Amino acid sequence: MTPELYRVRSRRPDRADTVTLTLAPVHGTCPPFVPGQFTMLYAPGVGEIPMSISGRARSGGYVQTIRAVGAVSGALCRKRRGDVVGVRGPYGTGWDVAAATGLDVVVAAGGLGLAPLRGVVQELLRRPSRYGRVSVIAGTRTPATLMYPRELARWREHGLDVRVTVDHPDPAWRGPVGLVTRLIDKIVFEPRRTFAFVCGPEIMMRAVAAELVRRGVRRDRVEVSLERNMKCGVGRCGHCQLGPLLLCLDGPVVNYERVAWMLEVREL
Repeated sequence: MTPELYRVRSRRPDRADTVTLTLAPVHGTCPPFVPGQFTMLYAPGVGEIPMSISGRARSGGYVQTIRAVGAVSGALCRKRRGDVVGVRGPYGTGWDVAAATGLDVVVAAGGLGLAPLRGVVQELLRRPSRYGRVSVIAGTRTPATLMYPRELARWREHGLDVRVTVDHPDPAWRGPVGLVTRLIDKIVFEPRRTFAFVCGPEIMMRAVAAELVRRGVRRDRVEVSLERNMKCGVGRCGHCQLGPLLLCLDGPVVNYERVAWMLEVREL
């Protein structure tokens, strides 16, 4: 329960309210993690929150994308190069990328949900011959709120089918407008031989997962990443309970077949 000290090695503003920090341990080495896991990030003097790991830096540290939505996340977003934060973890379950071997892959993200999926795409690009067709579909409120636009462009250059839709276009936008589910019509995949990774607001995950299943993708080949009010990260406090699950231990990545009936349960 005691955070380890990590230093901010770099800070990249992504949007007006979102930054990506590269964190490296002050002492020792960074514990290994798998894409989809999270850490508990501590802003000294303010508090602690769970945050998905969005990648590993070349230096070996964590890459974490943070949106300022409260006191703790706001304090973390204001950190600069050289500042120190506390880190516990990594915790929770990760995306089962190995289960997608030999299959078509659909990566579906809504808003900041692209951050926990970034590691999945990086893993797919490391060993492209292991997978079939790979499609990345992402939705965002406006073109200005799109996460990782440069990386999306690089993923296209590496042969992935990357498509983006927005809720509210600006005058320069020439792409699709509407829900992420509408992009499912645009991509090519064999439903009976497809594995899907889905992350975003619950209403988006529910709609995308249901549509993929309706088209023939097996429920046990769809994974979602769920959020609840995590406090301890180690299954002791019970704040993140969802039915029989403690999401800090049994999640955040959960097989859709296991939780489809619970996705209507909203956090108080």
